[in-house]
Amino acid sequence: MAADPQPGRRRRTRLYALTDGRTASSRHGLTMDTVITAVPGVGHGGLPTEWQEILAMCPSPNGRAVAEIAARMRMRLTPMVVLLGELLERGLIRHRPPLDASETSNVHLLMKIRDNLARL
Repeated sequence: MAADPQPGRRRRTRLYALTDGRTASSRHGLTMDTVITAVPGVGHGGLPTEWQEILAMCPSPNGRAVAEIAARMRMRLTPMVVLLGELLERGLIRHRPPLDASETSNVHLLMKIRDNLARL
């Protein structure tokens, strides 16, 4: 048996297997700054590992932005949007539009975002 070329890393499921073969972005208009939250109380036992990881990192009520989820999963943004669209259609996540301009000019909010990104 050949040695694992990258010890400590597990094999990822191919994107087409996670999205039932879809390769186009969802019609839900998810953008990199859309906030995703997991639907509470839904069982995650039989789901693929990647789906479980996404749901675990997006607890209600705060959730995470699509770009942050993609970065944490080490996945490009477009495939992540496809994957999140699949989760959304299956009722496993909710999304809300990004904050509007008046909410993003809050200096304290911007500092909090900076601090959270620095922790990544």
